[in-house]
Amino acid sequence: MDNQHRKITGYRELTQAEIDLMNQIKAKGQELDDLVAKVNEANASSSATGSECFRWAAIAKTDFQTGLMALTRAVAKPTSF
Repeated sequence: MDNQHRKITGYRELTQAEIDLMNQIKAKGQELDDLVAKVNEANASSSATGSECFRWAAIAKTDFQTGLMALTRAVAKPTSF
């Protein structure tokens, strides 16, 4: 369905510059996800593997996701909570 966002409360049309910014944010998100996966792979192959390493990587991933969502909202400027 075209223009689905128009039917969702709080969404608006984005300019091309905003769309480009959103795509940059999404690309950085993928880079960060790849980095977290590399850290987890390194920890899995380490002889000193402990659950603490994976816990911190999970915390980092969650915080990255929160930050990226905040950036997305800063660009999209939704009008709803």
